[in-house]
Amino acid sequence: MENSEHTGTDVILIGAGIMSATLGIILKELQPDLTIKIIERLDEVAGESTDAWNNAGTGHSAFCELNYTPLMPDGSIEISKAVKIAESFEVSKEFWAYLVEKGAVASPEKFIVNIPHMSFVWGESNVEYLRRRHEALKSHPLFRSMLFSDNRRQLEEWIPLIMRHRDPDEKVAATKMDLGTDVNFGAITRLMFGHLFTLPGVSMYMGYEVTHLDKAKNNNWKVTFKNPESGIEKMYESPFVFIGAGGAALALLEKSGIEEGKGYGGFPVSGQWLICNNPDLVAQHSAKVYGLAEVGAPPMSVPHLDARMIGGKKALLFGPYAGFSTRFLKHGSLMDLPRSIKLNNIRPMLSAGIHNIPLTKYLIDQVKQSPEDRLEALKHYVPDARLEDWDLAVAGQRVQVIKKDKEEGGVLEFGTEIVSAADGSIAALLGASPGASVSVAVMLEVIRRCFKEKAMSEEWQRKLKEMIPSYGLSLDTDPALCHEIRKRSGELLKLKYD
Repeated sequence: MENSEHTGTDVILIGAGIMSATLGIILKELQPDLTIKIIERLDEVAGESTDAWNNAGTGHSAFCELNYTPLMPDGSIEISKAVKIAESFEVSKEFWAYLVEKGAVASPEKFIVNIPHMSFVWGESNVEYLRRRHEALKSHPLFRSMLFSDNRRQLEEWIPLIMRHRDPDEKVAATKMDLGTDVNFGAITRLMFGHLFTLPGVSMYMGYEVTHLDKAKNNNWKVTFKNPESGIEKMYESPFVFIGAGGAALALLEKSGIEEGKGYGGFPVSGQWLICNNPDLVAQHSAKVYGLAEVGAPPMSVPHLDARMIGGKKALLFGPYAGFSTRFLKHGSLMDLPRSIKLNNIRPMLSAGIHNIPLTKYLIDQVKQSPEDRLEALKHYVPDARLEDWDLAVAGQRVQVIKKDKEEGGVLEFGTEIVSAADGSIAALLGASPGASVSVAVMLEVIRRCFKEKAMSEEWQRKLKEMIPSYGLSLDTDPALCHEIRKRSGELLKLKYD
């Protein structure tokens, strides 16, 4: 092993996905002389959850995701989560626009393009829900251009593939946001790492797995990592470690032994897509159309007919169909889940399991689906769908957070959660949706927690506002600012902004 006395670095990033790329660039912008080491278990960047075929790619902005706007018992629509996510996605666009403006990232059309975001429902009660949702959202600056229609002729114009051969007596409705985007997070991540590697003091170890995370006497972290094929083992020491390793983050958090990480568990959910192989059908659909999830379904399993741009080519996907695997990563081990169970998290995990029996039943039913079952689900969105026009492909692996709860013992959290040590020396990102879409806002929170004094300094505050002009302000309560920010980002990223 290399001598740790000669292997010190300011920052260690574990995982080469969108989160580590974002944090690495922000930190180098804030303090250019920082040295950064990145450790990645695969031989490529963005190979797990960030990859385009593994990620929903919507640019989650809550325009169309109905699980972010639940119907409350009193008949109202809760929109606070949708507003927060929409604002966070604007922050991501601001940062990407900054990178384009300074020449760090070229050709924004390689990773982000406009495509309408739509919600589509059928049935009288669901149509009424969508109408109320539209009413609740449209008064907010972030959603002011949202359109609603229950007129079949209008819907036939918006989504011809979905409306064709549909029962003429069926009540249907949709909302539409032309400001919606398709984001290839794999592409933007590779572009960001490409820029990072041009900066002094940044290097990456690929094909290495972290084997130990230990706190040294000087309060630095000693990170030991090994290449399984060559057997070469290395160790670096650093005052700050970020664990952005997707589903593997839980296991690494457990290795750290920090008090704040105790009691956390993970529940893995796999996914599959139906990918259209008929170019004529692909050409007929140009929107991201989200529907309502089945009862008991996890948020990442909200069905959608999704037009995508991947590798410069248009694609059409439907799904995802949920499934269950004990792997925490697509390229992980079947022992990931069993190995994650510790004395400090077994009670929360058992309690969460007991309280989520409908989810377990739903996943079992999904695993048992036949090709004909999957086709029936697709026909809700493409009534004349034929099995031969669609191929089944495995999507990414997600690990939902399980955490301690005083009342229930343990709860299953659907979202993205930062777990950080009290001294700010280490932080891990757990969870899934909305994930990559809010990567910039989430990494800013990591910086606020782990670099408290520097984050409040005049120099860092000035640079943060240069990178993200809306930093510290609210887009939701200031229509003029919202328009100004969208206009600037839109022009730089070649997107619509009004």
